[in-house]
Amino acid sequence: MKDFFYQPANSHRVTVEGQDMLFHVPTTSLFAMDAMDVAVLDFASAQETGFTFDELEDRFGGDAARLAAERLDTFVRLDVVNDGRPLKPERPPIEIENFPLTTIVLNVNTGCNLACSYCYKEDLAIPSKGQKMAFDTAVKSVELLLKENPGRDSYNVVFFGGEPLSNLPLIRQVVDWAEPHFAALGKKVDFSLTTNATLLNEQIVDWLDAHRFGLTVSMDGPKALHDLNRKTVGGKGTYDTVAAKVRMLLSRYRSKPVGARVTLTAGVTQIHAIWDHLKNDLGFAEVGFSPVTSGEMDAFNLNGDELHEVFEGMKSLGQLFLQEAIAGRNIGYSNMHQLMQDLWEGRSKALPCGAGVGMLAVNHDGALNLCHRFVGSEMQQFGSVETGIARKELAGFIKARSDRTEKGCSTCRIRNLCAGGCYHESYAHFSDPMKPTYHYCDLMRDWVDFGIGVYSRLINEAPEYFHNHISPRRAFGK
Repeated sequence: MKDFFYQPANSHRVTVEGQDMLFHVPTTSLFAMDAMDVAVLDFASAQETGFTFDELEDRFGGDAARLAAERLDTFVRLDVVNDGRPLKPERPPIEIENFPLTTIVLNVNTGCNLACSYCYKEDLAIPSKGQKMAFDTAVKSVELLLKENPGRDSYNVVFFGGEPLSNLPLIRQVVDWAEPHFAALGKKVDFSLTTNATLLNEQIVDWLDAHRFGLTVSMDGPKALHDLNRKTVGGKGTYDTVAAKVRMLLSRYRSKPVGARVTLTAGVTQIHAIWDHLKNDLGFAEVGFSPVTSGEMDAFNLNGDELHEVFEGMKSLGQLFLQEAIAGRNIGYSNMHQLMQDLWEGRSKALPCGAGVGMLAVNHDGALNLCHRFVGSEMQQFGSVETGIARKELAGFIKARSDRTEKGCSTCRIRNLCAGGCYHESYAHFSDPMKPTYHYCDLMRDWVDFGIGVYSRLINEAPEYFHNHISPRRAFGK
């Protein structure tokens, strides 16, 4: 009878600059291995039907056998090797009764003054026909946030659309009401907004600055790329307008760094050129990339070759991130920054994001959605600001999505970093938010492997980078 069995689902081996590393999947931890570690792990993984302690001693012999036994004990404690019993999930499916909301997203207007060709919004309209949220609905949304999680010190209210600035009067009303309301409760409220920037002027910028909004601008890079998809209702490219507004915004906005969000679609895959323009030419503090792989308009979805090109480009920019980070500089590449933060904190996710748990999004009419991407879609809703959260239904969704049984995620090496991927991505691709994002699993595994390599080098060559640039990230929006 065999005593020990190697468990490949709990370990992943990588080599960084000639150094053998073990990525411990359950804890998202990284360990450097010496020659004996490697030899023991090589031996264990080669024994497909298991091995006994005597066989380990026979393999190494003499004093080496004692050292090998010590290393085996370490692997047993990590559950990289065990006695053959089936591996238990890192955690059971999530049973949730109370929803610890920290963020509420207000869809203040379904109307938008642009007609971006790749837009996923199912309820989008021109501004004059947009469905605007009423102030009473917004207030009830914020009160729901407080009711569900009264013990927090701070909360975040996000304004979304459409183009949220097309309903600026409501945003002003909400801010004017919320700031004294939260202050009277001894709590803090932060505001966030994602905008296409076309409606900005100096007065609006100064008002947003005075109220310390966290701002993100949707922009797809240099003129030739941005104008491919980000057009006016009349079909005209918007780069010239947006770039001028952004320069004005960044010249006078002082309360927080402003980031750019890039949507990568067919034909828009030049990662480095886009980052360089947005970061160095225009001056954004951060640039984040969102590949489009799913949606009803297939013409805009990245195909296999283009998606591969995107991830190669992201890794190429990641190499620059590494070089600059070793020198103590942060290039504002938010995708890599987030991956470094996940590894630095040893983050082990049961769910891909806070949607449905820490965050809900509210339709213009008060209906509750998992997140802003589902607002206006045919995806089921989970109550309303009038009736409250549909607890049984939402808890059932969260439990089912966190259950990895009989899914590819159950043994995937990045299961605790990816957690099955974006709900909306699955909904758009498979018409089922329960399914993991299988269509780019291999690319995500390769991306994480690349990140592990970057992380390992930074830990060895510039550990102060994490203290100077990664640890403060949680205070970034305060």
